[in-house]
Amino acid sequence: MARKKCWLSWSSGKDSAWALHVLRQRDDLEVVGLLTTLNGAAERVAMHAVRRQLLLAQADAAGLPVHTVDLPWPCSNAEYEALMTVAVDEAKRQGVEVMAFGDLFLEDIRAYREERLEGTGLQAVFPLWGQPTDALAKAMVDGGLRARITCVDPKQLDPRFAGREWDHALLAELPGGVDPCFENGEAHTFCYAAPCFSAPIAIEGGEVVERDGFVFADLTPA
Repeated sequence: MARKKCWLSWSSGKDSAWALHVLRQRDDLEVVGLLTTLNGAAERVAMHAVRRQLLLAQADAAGLPVHTVDLPWPCSNAEYEALMTVAVDEAKRQGVEVMAFGDLFLEDIRAYREERLEGTGLQAVFPLWGQPTDALAKAMVDGGLRARITCVDPKQLDPRFAGREWDHALLAELPGGVDPCFENGEAHTFCYAAPCFSAPIAIEGGEVVERDGFVFADLTPA
């Protein structure tokens, strides 16, 4: 049976990278592209604040084209949905039948994604859904995934974690109530090494700044 073509919603973070690793082990789907939203004004991945150059390095390491949606800033929900509709239409034009997401357990987010794809002909799949996040985080690190924290919500996590390596040592330091995979938006990451990459991406840490209520740690190509 022919495998269905799939695009993966790609945030540049650890969950996206692990989702690609998992999807590539399936025999019913073929991931043929990544889909990423960017803050068009800042030229950075939305929320993760990762430079476009590093996003392209990830796509190269994954051996996949990345389809970007450049969002205006500020961006209304109506503008966001209109631009995403254009992206979905392009996916369909390329023969894509499945859109995959790295979401873990937030039911409202899953319901929103499924609702937006309803009637488009694209099926939503969630390869990491429902896995206990403490065990999942350990499996990611043990499996060779490496990531750096690029954004922290200081209302949920101490800003000192910005710029830190997401590894076993950091996981052991997280206070109770903070999800080890940051599924509640406590922080966001940039994945620079993973089983789905042909080689690690060399990065250097930059300045840490507070902006729009979040703490961002810049990364640059080494």
